[in-house]
Amino acid sequence: MGMPITVEVVDPPVTEAVLEAVYAYFHYVDDKFSTYKDTSEITAINQMKLTVKQSSQDMQTIFSLAEQTRRETDGYFDIERNGTCDPSGLVKGWAIDNAAQLLAERGFSNYYVDAGGDIQVSGKNALGQTWRVGIQNPFNPREIVKVVYIADGGVATSGTYVRGQHIYNPRERGVLVTDVVSLTVIGPNIYEADRFATAAFAMGRQGIAFIERLDGFEGYMIDEHGQATLTSGFERYTLDHQGR
Repeated sequence: MGMPITVEVVDPPVTEAVLEAVYAYFHYVDDKFSTYKDTSEITAINQMKLTVKQSSQDMQTIFSLAEQTRRETDGYFDIERNGTCDPSGLVKGWAIDNAAQLLAERGFSNYYVDAGGDIQVSGKNALGQTWRVGIQNPFNPREIVKVVYIADGGVATSGTYVRGQHIYNPRERGVLVTDVVSLTVIGPNIYEADRFATAAFAMGRQGIAFIERLDGFEGYMIDEHGQATLTSGFERYTLDHQGR
């Protein structure tokens, strides 16, 4: 997927075969949805060699979820640009969530799945503590500006500080988002957090207000001047309420 993937399972007896199954799933997703691979299914669709109706069930699911998200975000989430489709803003969170479900289905309840900084956690870490997730300073990659404590849920960050300017406002075609550099969303799972983080970032400064209005979600935005704005319930995640 062009990004580091980390899987940690605390429960015994986790085996190499279990972890290999999770990584194999990520390879499958990459082979199907990567817009950088000539052999991927999404490339075949973009080259009009395949229609969505002719595509696999997973591809049809992603297109359906993308349309649902477009409607729910008033058009700020849109996988189509310049005649091609790139569902990456939704696929990554979806894939992480599905990979976590593979672990849950095998009876594991304490685990951490991280793909490119988007994270799904469950239960406790190896020390028996609530999982801790750091939010990186977009102006200094060696610095963590906030640590949030999550027992079960997802944390996703959209930003331009790693990949550069690559997020556009789909309602103003060709206009890059420059007034926000990082927007982190905490949600009930990483799929939900990731898709809304992408849409909220595309909204610019108004994105944090969009997250504020969503039930069950909290957000932390850093603008181009380094000023942070957070939703009203975000701070409850900065304390380890679960104890040790």
